[in-house]
Amino acid sequence: MVVKRLGKRNRKFFGTRNHGKGNAKNKRGKGGRGGWGGAGLHKHRFTFITAYDKKHFGVHGFASIHREKVKTINLWQVENMLLSGKLKSENGKFTLDFEGKVLGSGFVTKPVKITADFASEGAAEKIKKAGGELILREGKEEEPVKEEKKE
Repeated sequence: MVVKRLGKRNRKFFGTRNHGKGNAKNKRGKGGRGGWGGAGLHKHRFTFITAYDKKHFGVHGFASIHREKVKTINLWQVENMLLSGKLKSENGKFTLDFEGKVLGSGFVTKPVKITADFASEGAAEKIKKAGGELILREGKEEEPVKEEKKE
């Protein structure tokens, strides 16, 4: 069985003078198309936006103004501090006092005593596995949202 294919679009314009382009001058060159890409979406093509892409312009959703941001440090950063000699040693353990959250990316090779506000489970396991100790400060209710680092 042979499937009937759709014909070319111009077949329906045979016998017409300007093939649906209006005046004969309108179809010449690139001047009648109204710009490239998204040109004119807030001007002459705005009806397209209102019909097919209503969320194209503007800001959608919200960010809470009450969000508390917290600094973060990864275990690989703690290890770098160990290797560069930035941590003090007490009783055979290096100590770090950090106001923020300790995250578990990376590893620690020497015993470290870390005092922090929060810590992830993975970080706590890796610190204990290396012979270290993790002390979480009292008085913090919830874990705040992670702040992006600026280095």
